[in-house]
Amino acid sequence: MEYIDFKKDALEMIEQISEVRRLMDRSSKENEAQELEELMNKPDFWNDQAQARKISKKLAQLRADLDHINKLESTKEELETYIEFLEEEFTQSLFDEATQALPRIRAFTEKAEIECLLNDKYDHNDALFTIHAGAGGTEAQDWAQMLLRMYMRWAETNKYNFHVIDSLPGEEAGIKSATVEISGNFAYGLLKSEIGIHRLVRMSPFNSQGKRQTSFASVFVYPEFDEDIEVEIDPKDLKIDTYRASGAGGQHVNTTDSAVRITHLPTNIVVSCQNERSQIQNREKALAILKSRLYQHYEELREQEKKNTESTKTEIGWGNQIRSYVFQPYQMVKDHRTNQESGQVDKVMDGDLDSFIYAWLKMVASSRMNG
Repeated sequence: MEYIDFKKDALEMIEQISEVRRLMDRSSKENEAQELEELMNKPDFWNDQAQARKISKKLAQLRADLDHINKLESTKEELETYIEFLEEEFTQSLFDEATQALPRIRAFTEKAEIECLLNDKYDHNDALFTIHAGAGGTEAQDWAQMLLRMYMRWAETNKYNFHVIDSLPGEEAGIKSATVEISGNFAYGLLKSEIGIHRLVRMSPFNSQGKRQTSFASVFVYPEFDEDIEVEIDPKDLKIDTYRASGAGGQHVNTTDSAVRITHLPTNIVVSCQNERSQIQNREKALAILKSRLYQHYEELREQEKKNTESTKTEIGWGNQIRSYVFQPYQMVKDHRTNQESGQVDKVMDGDLDSFIYAWLKMVASSRMNG
């Protein structure tokens, strides 16, 4: 890279950081944080436990935003310092250091810009993430497990907590379905881009003839809501089944009916949990998931949306995929909504999804501005 190219890139990033800083509005966040801190210092703050938890969570979010702004400012100063020193006295060692820092700064700046687009109602929330194997039998079940690992690696890279709540193993390999809790700021806002059908094309290890095979799996994401959301659940509307958990999980697995499945009869929403340590814990977690699902369901009804949560799911098969992962005869991952592509299939399967997520969020933001 020549210095003139470095300077051009650095100045563009400085301008980008300045715009993100403007959108993040430091002064209003500082004022709101100060007001919440004053509330927390009142003697009766913890009298209302639910409200106190809600305020504490909001304050933690604001503090994280302010820390993020501070890091943006220091990053901007870092770029400006490189330009200033290199203009005054160019040295190869400093230029090498500056060019090596550029990819890190570019990735951080792009992520900060994307987070400014995450301003929908539930974007800050944790995510409840489900995967279901579709058409393709054992091959599809193996594909569902590969997707589960891909999202686990993405969560690890982005420092999110990844907790499998429930999983149903395949008959020969893979999984039929899995429900995962992914916790961290903007988890739902980022992962909602993954909702849809994911298509795999490869030489199947489960095909004795070694033929190329196409398989499908569906991904759906729900925001996880605070404990204090108001959802009335009549116990008469619940059908609760217990059964023996399957797979890893300790000595209690396959020895007691610790797994719990809850069906909400009026809406036919079904949730299950089997990976906690006891039936009581599984029941509590399943009820919490049901509460989130019902809250979203009723929110959509109140807003008079034509489709409820489940209706956004389509048939898991041909013609409905949002993204294709081709392993053979060539290697390519392509998102059919944004035309974002990557020839590095191994990296994508190891959790390198940010380019696809960012492209979709930018497309949605652009369509809103133009619509």
